[in-house]
Amino acid sequence: MFEPVRFSCGETMSNRFMLAPMTNTQSHEDGTLSEEEFHWLTMRAKGGFGLTMTCASHVQANGKGFPGQLGIFDDAQIPGHTRLAKAIQDSGSLAIVQLHHAGIRSPRELVEGGPVGPSIHEKSNSRSLSLKEVHALRDDFIEAGVRAKKSGYNGVEIHGAHGYILCQFLSSRYNVRKDSYGGSLENRSRLIFEVIDGIRQACGPQFLIGLRLSPERFGMKLEEIKKVCERIIDEGQVDFLDISLWDSFKEPEEKEFKGRSLLEHFTALDYKEVRLTVAGNIRSGADCRAVLDAGVDFVTIGRAAILHHDYPERVRANENFTPVDLPVEDAYLKKEGLSERFVNYMRRWPGFVK
Repeated sequence: MFEPVRFSCGETMSNRFMLAPMTNTQSHEDGTLSEEEFHWLTMRAKGGFGLTMTCASHVQANGKGFPGQLGIFDDAQIPGHTRLAKAIQDSGSLAIVQLHHAGIRSPRELVEGGPVGPSIHEKSNSRSLSLKEVHALRDDFIEAGVRAKKSGYNGVEIHGAHGYILCQFLSSRYNVRKDSYGGSLENRSRLIFEVIDGIRQACGPQFLIGLRLSPERFGMKLEEIKKVCERIIDEGQVDFLDISLWDSFKEPEEKEFKGRSLLEHFTALDYKEVRLTVAGNIRSGADCRAVLDAGVDFVTIGRAAILHHDYPERVRANENFTPVDLPVEDAYLKKEGLSERFVNYMRRWPGFVK
C-alpha cells in the first residue's frame, strides 16, 4: 500500500491512496477557489494521500452541477488553482483537477438558459446541443486541460461517469442523436476520445491524464463500458482509468453478468501500461488490501477521507484500521476540515451527521 506508483507519462505517486473527487459546495459561485475548499483539500494532501483530486470542476459556466462548485472554465480561476496545486504538491502529493460538465443534471436555477445534453430530456427540461455546440463542448474540455497545466497541476481526470454529460453521451438511454455523436457505441463514445486526444495533444506526453467511468446506473451497460475501457487501453493516451463501482465488492445488476463481482469484471482486463483505480465502499484498511490484492494499482477513498483527513497514515500505522462509527457530530467534521456548507451538504447522506 505504501509503494510508489509510476505512470506512463513519467509522474510518480508516492503511495496507493487517491483522494476521491467529492462534491463539497464550498467554493465561490463564480467558480473561484475559496479558503474553505483550499483548507479541505490541502489537509488531505498533508494527511498522506499520494494523489489529491479536486471536486468535479466545470469546464463551461452552464455545466455547473452544484452550488459552490470550483470551476475551471475561465482564466480568472487560474490564480486559485495555481495556489491550490502548489500547496498540494508541497505536501508530497500529486495535484489533479477533475474536468466536469453536469449536462442534464445541472440544476436549472444554477445555469443561464437551462440545462443542456446530448438530446432533449423532458424530465429535466433540457435541450439538445447542436453539432456546433458539441464541438464547442469538446474544445472547452480541452481548454480546461490547458488551463490546468497553466495552473501547475500534474494532470487532469476527465469525468465520464455518474450520469454527467460525457456519461450522457455514452448512454443509449439519454443519447438519441442521429449524427456522428449518436447511435453506435463508437459514435456515443466519440466525444470522450476527442477530449482525451485533444488534451494529450495540447498538454504533451508528460501530463497525467485519467478518465473516470461508471458501469452502472444512468443507462450504462457493463459490456459497453468494458469495450470503451479496452479501446482506451489500446490507444494508450490516458495514464489511468478510474472506475467508480458504487460498491467494489458487489455483483453486477445485470443478470447475465452475475457470478463474479463488478471488481473482477474490471481486473480481468489487460491494462498494459494504463493504471487502474476503483472507488466504491472501500473503507477499512482490510478493504484497501483486498482491492489491491485483486489487481488494482491504487485505491480511491471518499467517505473514509471525509472522516479522517490522515486516512493513509492511519492505515500505515494499522493495516486493519476502521473509520470512526457513524453518525458523527458536526463539530467532529469541522475538526476534520469541513466547512459549515460542506457539513450541511453531508446532512443529505442518511445517518452521516448526528
